[in-house]
Amino acid sequence: MTAVDEIKSKLEKLYRTNPNIHISVSLSRPKIALENQAAVIRGIYRNIFQIEAAGKCYTLQYTDMLTQNFRIAELE
Repeated sequence: MTAVDEIKSKLEKLYRTNPNIHISVSLSRPKIALENQAAVIRGIYRNIFQIEAAGKCYTLQYTDMLTQNFRIAELE
């Protein structure tokens, strides 16, 4: 199982049990800057997942969690 598959598996488990998370992310493209923000996982897909935070919807890639400044408190 690759690191991306592990991340996806953990997110799927969160999505099924309790989709409310706390996220910290800083991406330049697309420009997203959230610090310990309450969010809701809205969907889990093959290469991406969707969250809603601060009244906006964001689409993120699982690989972003490996290569960017990205943290979900519930996964730690």
